[in-house]
Amino acid sequence: MSSLKLERAKAALKNAFIGDALAMPVHWYYNPADIFKAFPLGIEQFEDAPAFHPSSIMSLHSTQQGGRANKASSRQKEIVGEVILKGKRQYWGKDNIHYHQGMKAGENTVNAHCARIVLACALKGYDAHEFLSQYINFMRADVPTHPDTYAESYHRGFFANLEQGIPADKCGAVTHDTASIGAFVSVTPLAVVQAVRNIALEDIKQCCRRHLFLTHPDASLASVCDFYIELIYKLVHRENESAQDIVEDIARKSASMNLASLTAKNKSDIEIVGRMYSPACYISDAWPAVLYFAYRYADNPKKALMANTNVGGDNVHRGFVLGAIMGLIKGEEITSLFSELTDTKKLNSLIDALDMK
Repeated sequence: MSSLKLERAKAALKNAFIGDALAMPVHWYYNPADIFKAFPLGIEQFEDAPAFHPSSIMSLHSTQQGGRANKASSRQKEIVGEVILKGKRQYWGKDNIHYHQGMKAGENTVNAHCARIVLACALKGYDAHEFLSQYINFMRADVPTHPDTYAESYHRGFFANLEQGIPADKCGAVTHDTASIGAFVSVTPLAVVQAVRNIALEDIKQCCRRHLFLTHPDASLASVCDFYIELIYKLVHRENESAQDIVEDIARKSASMNLASLTAKNKSDIEIVGRMYSPACYISDAWPAVLYFAYRYADNPKKALMANTNVGGDNVHRGFVLGAIMGLIKGEEITSLFSELTDTKKLNSLIDALDMK
């Protein structure tokens, strides 16, 4: 592999974890004014998660399965607390509890930790059964090795199915938010590693689809994922082509977007991601939002990630995906932030293994 491709891949992986940690303290703040109330200048660096979350609906989420809480039988096992997130059940079912309560500046959310599992598997040569084994052991650990309080719907649904005796490779659950940007967090390291190792694009798409369906079985989501993989591949392998042109082409094909026209209007980020496109997790709006930020701030990865963070919504998962794209565009990590991640040394060690094959 060429040194330039390798630099792009490493930067993509490092910036992805930055995007996750940067947005963590204001994850799912749906009123941007609340972000600036808590942080008067907006998020400009890593911050602790505030104790109070003004728009948290964590109290509405089921602790027994994916999706929202319902009148599930009292005999149904508690997934949160008994199976995953052991010791964290006490924070569910209460108003205004932060999704990532207690997390400190520079820490990564549970989905980013799962992405590290995928990265380690991809570096050795991806095997779905090995990933599932590591994922299950990680999530079910008696003493969690991640700092998070919250697990997305797909985690709860997966483990609810697993507890019912369903085979692990069939445990992907379908809920109202299966087709969400959070699915791409896990796909990202797999696609980046395979792209830089010169695996054929169609083979990468098929591998990533199979991986996606382990946790997010949704055909419409998989179709968008194909475009995401194509974007990663083309940004890794580009020679003389403009990165912005590649992003614009993918946006046109995958979301019928005219990014040049959109950014020429010079509207604020909140007018685009908040009014034109919802800041929520659903892929129909989150994917265009990521493409918009990547195009508008193509020359400034740090500014891109801060802009994504400060519009709120599902900015953590958008941030992971956007961070990867910005790393591929610029071919360099945001050093000032990466060095401040809690797990910088562990991430460096893992990502440096790209050199070994």
